Amino acid sequence: MTIGAPRPHIDTSKPHPARVYDWLLGGKDNYPVDQQVGETLPAEARGNAARNRAFMHRAAAWLAKNGVDQFLDIGTGIPTEPNLHQIVQAIRPDARIVYADNDPIVLRHAEALLTSSHEGATDFILADVRQPATILERAREILDFDRPVALSLIALLHFLPDDEDPYRVVRTLVDALPRGSHLFLSHGTADQHPELQQETEAAYKKGAIPLRMRTRSEVEPFFDGLQLVAPGLVFATEWYKEEPAPVRERSGFYVGVARIP
Repeated sequence: MTIGAPRPHIDTSKPHPARVYDWLLGGKDNYPVDQQVGETLPAEARGNAARNRAFMHRAAAWLAKNGVDQFLDIGTGIPTEPNLHQIVQAIRPDARIVYADNDPIVLRHAEALLTSSHEGATDFILADVRQPATILERAREILDFDRPVALSLIALLHFLPDDEDPYRVVRTLVDALPRGSHLFLSHGTADQHPELQQETEAAYKKGAIPLRMRTRSEVEPFFDGLQLVAPGLVFATEWYKEEPAPVRERSGFYVGVARIP
């Protein structure tokens, strides 16, 4: 694995979404400022984080089983096993995965934990999704953009407020991918937890973390021009391909997988 960025300073005085998410998943790679945000979130936040993570596992495995062997995962977060590359390379040992995140602590863990299979490759880019051109330029050093790539945007876009035009960001990334590629994403929503929206937004606001949960009609445009695969745009607890969905649980995330025609 090649780490193509200098080791930057980790600011432990400000919370970061990746570290808050790590805390929600029961990880230990976070700081008191991150814990403070997590502790003020509704109790359901931890369950929703776990259910979102489980969707990523199912979607990545399904894509790998259906021939996808290149993945660009933006908003990686702190590695929590099994990581995306572990899931994918267990199915396709020759798969190539590029991770990107803007938190320097993720870089530190990437150096130690994001080890690839012998046949495949894994790389990490320290970069922000708000600069998609930079990510794409670096990703092309590892991935072959003449063949299909799966673009993963898991629990990321709700941290882009409207004035940062997340739809344009996603369109820039998708437009760079060849036909037959896929987009799979999850997005925070209060549609099933309307009574918790104010509490959730207040917790992130107190930590100076922008949060823009979106309704189903606001998440749909991320898939404009793409072919959603069954079961379509659904809650995280409803996306199953190879086994029946269990008893339905509420979810704080919309999820979907779509093919670029």
